[in-house]
Amino acid sequence: MTDAPDLKPLKTWSHLAGQRRRPSEYEIVSTNLLWSTDDELPWSLSPDMDMNQWYLKYRDGSPLKHVDWDAFRDPDGLVYRTYNILQDGQEAYVDGLLDEHNASGHDAELSAGWLDSLALLYTPARYMLHAVQMSSAYLVQMAPASTIVNCAMLQAADQLRWVSRTAYRTKELSLTAPDKGFGDKERALWENDPAWQGFRELMERALVAYDWGEQFVALNLVAKPAIDEAFVRQLGQAAHRAGDGLLRQLLDAQQADSVRARNWSAALVALALQTDGNKQVLADWVAKWAPLGDAASDAFCAALPDAGDAAAQAKDEAEAFRAGLGLGR
Repeated sequence: MTDAPDLKPLKTWSHLAGQRRRPSEYEIVSTNLLWSTDDELPWSLSPDMDMNQWYLKYRDGSPLKHVDWDAFRDPDGLVYRTYNILQDGQEAYVDGLLDEHNASGHDAELSAGWLDSLALLYTPARYMLHAVQMSSAYLVQMAPASTIVNCAMLQAADQLRWVSRTAYRTKELSLTAPDKGFGDKERALWENDPAWQGFRELMERALVAYDWGEQFVALNLVAKPAIDEAFVRQLGQAAHRAGDGLLRQLLDAQQADSVRARNWSAALVALALQTDGNKQVLADWVAKWAPLGDAASDAFCAALPDAGDAAAQAKDEAEAFRAGLGLGR
């Protein structure tokens, strides 16, 4: 009988041992956490089960490939604990804005024309933002690495916060202008008004882009940039022209979350481009989805008061973001 080999026990965080330093909090709680990435049995169940087939087709079978998706890292290095610290400060800031403007009677000073614009272009946005939240949650379910999952999860949390803030402002505005339909007409506007039909089509189609890579492109490289530039930036500029300092500052605060989303999206694209063939895959998806983003920006910006070249600016900025990733059309 031969002696059993002298096996050294694995250390805690052994998958990080190669870096020869103590891992960071981010690395400890975010990396290599998925156990459903078996090539044949994602959930250790029968390969014939519908759930296994879904993951084999839309995650493992995606044309977007990388030998080690777990190599992805969030450039902001956020985890649940640090995200809550960051956003606690952000929420305190937004609370302060609301309290300050309420105390000054801000809403009572808004013009009737601008209140009509808010009823059309701002308060229905909770439907759009909720669709972005659901789309982000699908990435949470389908992304092939826990570090990607983490980013998508925090992105979904960002969207939930702004759905809540938009709903809060809807109620406030309904108290100031009960004749404008705040709180009553948003669903009908979202479903029928021309200003929203581009974003509604874009988000409804994105929600059924089942391949995880295509979902990422549709959402983070097309839909969110279009929303950031048309809804957040151009509506914010219109608010400034209308003397609505509260909305301008709320949208500026929302843009801070969008910057983080773009940071991790850029990092994921950079990782993907390390693999031959991925650039063409990503470029094809961008070519498929970008026209929907442009159409959404056109429709929304056309309804802005004193729109000028708002739509062109929004589309140019969204395209510039993608071009900076090496994926311009």
